[in-house]
Amino acid sequence: MKASRQPGVPHPRLPLPEGQEEDLAAFQQWLSDAIPMVGALGISEVTRRNSSLTWQLALAPNLNDKGTGFGGALTAQTTLQGWCWVTLWLREHGMARDVVVAEASQRFLAPVTRDYRLVCTPAESEGPAHLASQLAERGKGRIALNHQLFCGETLCLEASGNYAVLPQQ
Repeated sequence: MKASRQPGVPHPRLPLPEGQEEDLAAFQQWLSDAIPMVGALGISEVTRRNSSLTWQLALAPNLNDKGTGFGGALTAQTTLQGWCWVTLWLREHGMARDVVVAEASQRFLAPVTRDYRLVCTPAESEGPAHLASQLAERGKGRIALNHQLFCGETLCLEASGNYAVLPQQ
């Protein structure tokens, strides 16, 4: 039986990948242990390509009373995905740092009626370089990310978030 998380007790960090590509399955398992609700979100596949992070998700665990995607679950997924994007970017650059969402917004465009994919990318192409510069100069930084949720080819949700990398303690 898995030990449950306790309020106020940080979860141990996942060791940084040393000279190798991130094992996304191991990261997803660690994430499920660190943030208990992750296991209930229906994430079936995680991929990273260039500067995008893509999740494949099942609709069934995220249904609302109308039989479509529950806005609160979709919002939680975009926020978590942005946190993951920044955390994975930091890990790729050899840094284990605390990340928090500073601001987030969503725009619902169409109902989510089947399994879907959620794509996260930097809001600006120079965003990652700017974040690296902020971290080097000030020890903290921010990056704006965009999310798009697709059911097949239909864009159902657009979201944006601003994520802060906190100074080392």
